[in-house]
Amino acid sequence: MVIQAPLAERVRPKSLDEFVGQDHILKEGASLRMALDSGVIPSMIFWGPPGVGKTTLANLIAGHLERPIHQLSAISSGVKDVREVIQKVETAGMFQQSGTILFIDEIHRFSKAQQDSLLGAVEKGIVTLIGATTENPSFEVISALLSRCQVYILKEHDKESLLTILKDAIVNDVVLKEKDIELKETEALLAISGGDARKLLNVFEVLVGSFTNQDKIVITNELVQERAQQSVAKYDKNGEQHYDIISAFIKSIRGSDPNAAVYWLARMVEGGEDPKFIARRMIISASEDIGLANPNALLIANNTFQAVQTVGFPEARIILSQCAIYLASSPKGNAAYLAINEAQQVVRQTGDLSVPLHLRNAPTKLMKELGYGTEYQYSHDFPGNFVDQEFLPDEISGMNFIKTGSSKREQDLNEWLSKTWKNKYNK
Repeated sequence: MVIQAPLAERVRPKSLDEFVGQDHILKEGASLRMALDSGVIPSMIFWGPPGVGKTTLANLIAGHLERPIHQLSAISSGVKDVREVIQKVETAGMFQQSGTILFIDEIHRFSKAQQDSLLGAVEKGIVTLIGATTENPSFEVISALLSRCQVYILKEHDKESLLTILKDAIVNDVVLKEKDIELKETEALLAISGGDARKLLNVFEVLVGSFTNQDKIVITNELVQERAQQSVAKYDKNGEQHYDIISAFIKSIRGSDPNAAVYWLARMVEGGEDPKFIARRMIISASEDIGLANPNALLIANNTFQAVQTVGFPEARIILSQCAIYLASSPKGNAAYLAINEAQQVVRQTGDLSVPLHLRNAPTKLMKELGYGTEYQYSHDFPGNFVDQEFLPDEISGMNFIKTGSSKREQDLNEWLSKTWKNKYNK
């Protein structure tokens, strides 16, 4: 029995002229096209959502320039794999065709150490790196490597591009061209794709496969909603469920349920979610939902992010689990969150209020003559390193943004504020 490759794989374009989309970098006179026409390309990072052609484009570039290409996935590869490829290129020497391309898919999943292993080969020109990422490379690619690469932003496909890809597949694919297919309505199909050509083709293949060979296949919105909706992945890390599950995860932490937090974490891990995305959200939760009630929570969440960057999956799941359980089990408080919200609201309402004269810097003689800083009282000159003075503009003098909650640490903070600032924080 012959195993048929998926439709998205079968209809990959064979040349740059067949490639659909990304005109902003590939049309005549555009940046990447000019580099390709010159025959000299830099190492580069393709940044864009799934299904926009990052992998396809890397292979087409190699073919267009007649260069050998080695492909690695950051999900399943490590430093050893990177070094093996580099050593293979170096060993081949004069027998290796010049300008070897090393394509690394999902390069953002490489740890700092893994990315460091690429630096020497990229800098010396042993390989030309093409990395693909769905995440902002400014945050996910180390600065030393990023500085050696040109970043090209790939956009999600618009309706016209998706329809072109779909119609070309119907006409040219070895399987589809034998079938009687009518695209009567496509709105639902395009909506499910979310600008992702691979998802569009995968869902379309499922739809076509639900008919017998003798059937005339008429694609309607109702048909898509009935049959294709069930075939959409249970966890789409770039779609609506991506936001629903991270929301459930954070709300479980906020609600002090470590059991539920670990469950939603497991859903994301099994779905291939980026561990750094999860860790970043826990840093926010540590400040927004715990904050002053347990200041150590922010330190642990931030250390979790650093550890995840260093380790990577699969071991990073243990670190994420430890942090999630700690945060969910921690006392809760949102005083810091409420304080900055209220302070920003006051700023919007009152505008740019003048800094009181006693708080202004006075680096020049004229400023001193104008009274800048003259009435400022240096806290360390007073008992307990404290003196009661106003630090807010006159228009909002005495305003209190700190509303402490019921946790012990926040109540201790409230007691200290009330005792220290008798006229401002007493309730």
